[in-house]
Amino acid sequence: MLDNSISIMEAIRERLGDRRDEFELPPPVFTYMQGSFLEYDEDNKVLTNRFPVLKEYLNPYGAMQGGVVAAAVDNTFGPLSMLVASPSVTRKLELKYSSPITTDLEHITVKATFIGRDDRWLRFKAEVRDPQGKLLARAKSLYWIVEEE
Repeated sequence: MLDNSISIMEAIRERLGDRRDEFELPPPVFTYMQGSFLEYDEDNKVLTNRFPVLKEYLNPYGAMQGGVVAAAVDNTFGPLSMLVASPSVTRKLELKYSSPITTDLEHITVKATFIGRDDRWLRFKAEVRDPQGKLLARAKSLYWIVEEE
């Protein structure tokens, strides 16, 4: 089990092999969002990341804008996809929000799980939780492998 950002990035680079220089890792958007890799469970194909809840992310109602929550989820699915398969792109991303995410929360945690592969399609699911473990949103995603290995 890998449990820090450096080892997770190294695992992605190793998985990419000779193609590692084609990709900017970590992605600029992940860095911009101040994301951090918490843990990768290689056996179960589960990646957990953390993202701060910043004032810049709020909508007019004082809650984290849904698109920013989706970006946090996609910034967890993306690296997980690179750990389990050849480079791929998001084709479909669905979120169901359960509770507003406000700045009284220091951060959110996104736990993404690889569900399976069907030809060049990758399926994932995720949960977004607050620091106490309360469910804030659920997501599922479909990724398309750009090129076969």
